[in-house]
Amino acid sequence: MVVAQQDEQVDYGRRTVNWLLGSSLGVLFISILYPIVKYLIPPKLAEPTTFSVTLPWKLAELKANSGRIFRFRSRPGILVKTSAGELRAFSAVCTHLECTVQYREARQDIWCACHNGVYDLNGKNISGPPPRPLEPLKLNVRGDQIIVMKG
Repeated sequence: MVVAQQDEQVDYGRRTVNWLLGSSLGVLFISILYPIVKYLIPPKLAEPTTFSVTLPWKLAELKANSGRIFRFRSRPGILVKTSAGELRAFSAVCTHLECTVQYREARQDIWCACHNGVYDLNGKNISGPPPRPLEPLKLNVRGDQIIVMKG
């Protein structure tokens, strides 16, 4: 009878030690794995609810035949001031593989450096692999402020 109680105490002690070791290993594994998973899975950016952006540049600051990149919602946009002084805005995301396009002053076109895609100043794809024109954005000039809206 005494031997059976000692065996139960020994089993109880071993089970407690095994449980503590197992739990510690589990906590250690989770504490290593959690930061790795958080690093590999980027957080989702909340899409802003506004559909218009006031650009940080004044109209007078923009010289003719120039282009500037701006942030429109969570994606880049491009503002082009033609040599005639017209303003045009597009999504700066290439329709081929979503690289950011840029304005080339010397050629007066919009160019995607990733695969040499070229768009004219109306956003139409004129050479290279882009399958569709750039998405146009609406412009509203109020005094010296430039406001871009989704078209």
